Amino acid sequence: MTWLIQTVAVVLFSVLAQFELSLAQQAPAQQGKKSIAESSPFAEPRHLAEIGKFDEAITQLEAMRSQTPAPPGLPHELGIAYYKKNDYANAIPNFEKALAENPNDGEATQLIGICLYLAGRPGAAIPYLQKVLTWYPRANVDAAYILGVSYIQNKQYDEARQTFAKMFGFSGDSAAAYLFCGRILFRLEFTAITEEYAQKAIALDPKLPMAHYLLGELYLYQAKTDQAIAQFEQEIQLNPSYANVYFKLGDAYSRVERYDDAERLLQRSVWLDPNSSGPYILLGKVLLKKSEPELAARALSRAIAMDPGNPMAHQLLGQSYRALGQSADAERELRQAAELNRKPTKP
Repeated sequence: MTWLIQTVAVVLFSVLAQFELSLAQQAPAQQGKKSIAESSPFAEPRHLAEIGKFDEAITQLEAMRSQTPAPPGLPHELGIAYYKKNDYANAIPNFEKALAENPNDGEATQLIGICLYLAGRPGAAIPYLQKVLTWYPRANVDAAYILGVSYIQNKQYDEARQTFAKMFGFSGDSAAAYLFCGRILFRLEFTAITEEYAQKAIALDPKLPMAHYLLGELYLYQAKTDQAIAQFEQEIQLNPSYANVYFKLGDAYSRVERYDDAERLLQRSVWLDPNSSGPYILLGKVLLKKSEPELAARALSRAIAMDPGNPMAHQLLGQSYRALGQSADAERELRQAAELNRKPTKP
């Protein structure tokens, strides 16, 4: 579950970055309107929030509650400030008050939906995000994405599929719609539904690229290696120029100790995409298994040139140097691998 939360958070933070950009684009232009901004009672706290001084902004806004009457729009401003501080528990009640003041507050409606989602309440988020899509059916893909994920977490899979299909411009009952939703389901570890949706996509369109690949990834994740191999081999027949399918098939072959086949597939992946470090690392590992440390060292050195912070590449290169009798080089790489493994993982 921790991995699931982290995975969703990574994707969601990227989505929210785009969302905040859209808010900025929708806001009125500031040039030539300084006098209006300066006359607003919220000008100073807005400025503080913009420069990251959220607590100071919130203190000023909270102090305005005691005014009689309180400035119109105060709950909206407080909700925004708490949202920017990532304090969703306090943002939500303020957005609720903002909507009580103005039920047509589109920004508050969208942000309360996002806050509820981030607070772990996807079911409660859905009605707000649905309303935003009714108002702006094409204006904000971010809300649609979060709505789709909320549907998944609420086990409303058909609704999620329809939502993602609209995002990509396909019919909700098309093979592509099942594939899109299946891909997101897999990322969120809803594996049983992933398999169902990938198989449905294939049934609707047997020649659809990436559907067999998705099933192969799922089976590899589940350690069903023979089934994964069969799916990746079918994907290659449909999608022979996709480098990653050779990488994944090479990975599957290596797991069943078919090292010659794995080397052949990984080399093809490298030919198609020489700028990805993953195939080089796995190729180095396979070559070590085949007792070819010199070739392994070449592949792993190339991987490290592309991804110097990868501890596995340094670990395997150290093993290669050790097999070649290069003790000093081996110790250097193994020490580097240990140092990288001790570094905290970035969120």
